[in-house]
Order: sequence, then C-alpha cells, then structure tokens
Amino acid sequence: MGKHNEFGKEGEKIATDFLIKKGYKICYKNYRYLKSEIDIIAQKEDILAIVEVRARSNDQIIPIADTITKKKIKLLVMGADHYVTENDLDIEVRFDIITILKNSKIFKIEHLESAFYHF
Repeated sequence: MGKHNEFGKEGEKIATDFLIKKGYKICYKNYRYLKSEIDIIAQKEDILAIVEVRARSNDQIIPIADTITKKKIKLLVMGADHYVTENDLDIEVRFDIITILKNSKIFKIEHLESAFYHF
C-alpha cells in the first residue's frame, strides 16, 4: 500500500477516534453502494452524520475541504440515501467533513458539521 493510502487509512482511524470522543456511535466505516463510498457513518442522538474524511500532509494550495467536488457530493448523497432506505431509518441526515492536516507528527483536526446540503 502506498504512503498516500496508508495516511488515508490513518486519517480515517483518527477521525473515528475523534467522533467517538465527541459522543458519536460509529454505525459503519467505508460503506459502499455502487460507485459511492462513505468513509464514516456515525450517529449522535437523533442525527446521522455522513462523514467524508480528508487527510493531507500540507494545505498550501487550497483548503482540504474545498477538494470535495460536486460529483463526490452526489455520490455521498446517493450512498446515504441507500443506507437510510436499506436500514429503514427515520432520522435527520447531516453531511460532515473531517479534515486532518499533518505537520511533522502533529495532527490538526477540524470537524465541519453540515458542510454541504443536497437538494
């Protein structure tokens, strides 16, 4: 596995631990439906958070959260709709982004709740 993929998996682990510490229950990791993959599906009280994790070792060109394309958002929405339907859930769904920036051995974590909406 390349360093990029290893860091991505490490980022997802950091994000999972971060959410658990914030009181979330992890429902699913790496949920796949057709071409959609959701990094983390987590629940806190009556909100189901669909979480996209973005990890980088630098943030010099553009902010990490700005790397999520409209196509990626459509895929996340499609996957979330399938997950909710498949599990017969009646719950508010929120789309979050967790960004992880690694400088040396220090990690900066940012949790953007309701990072985008679908129409």
